[in-house]
Amino acid sequence: MGNQISNSEQQVSYLKDRLQMFLEVLDSIEPETTDLEDIDRLIQMMDDLELKMEQFKNSKE
Repeated sequence: MGNQISNSEQQVSYLKDRLQMFLEVLDSIEPETTDLEDIDRLIQMMDDLELKMEQFKNSKE
């Protein structure tokens, strides 16, 4: 696995990168050809991002 992200700057950078990746995927989706699996994957990406934000938040407490 990768190294643990422990400082605030690395955490923010990680979250920005993941959000940028999500936005790129969202931008590339064609509404006419998008199926339920694509939507489920987007939801999973957002859930993963939310979970990581909570983990970072809790690591500071």
